Amino acid sequence: MPSRQFLVFLGVGLICALVDVGLMQWLILMRVHYLGAASAGFALALGLNFFLHARWTFAAPMRPRAALRFGAVVGINYLLTMALVSLSASLIDSALVGKLAALPLIALIGFGFSKHWVFR
Repeated sequence: MPSRQFLVFLGVGLICALVDVGLMQWLILMRVHYLGAASAGFALALGLNFFLHARWTFAAPMRPRAALRFGAVVGINYLLTMALVSLSASLIDSALVGKLAALPLIALIGFGFSKHWVFR
């Protein structure tokens, strides 16, 4: 059975994913280019993600060093997300499929690095 901490991490991730994907889809409907829309969703969810994980998931202070490390992990996840969004947009004309495919991958990467490096 997954640990309570991992379940909280997933819950925070779900909240942030809904914010992320929801904003991306709304911006695409507003005729914003899919990469800009995906970037905006990612950026909004980023701040919320750091705040909620520091408070709820890891009960850690929001220190500058943790924010920088979190930013590094997010950078990796951002590049992975953009690659999958671009790939799915070009292959099947759907940015959403790439975005959804990225979510479980970035969740695993994020939890591992957050637990063992960012918030320790």
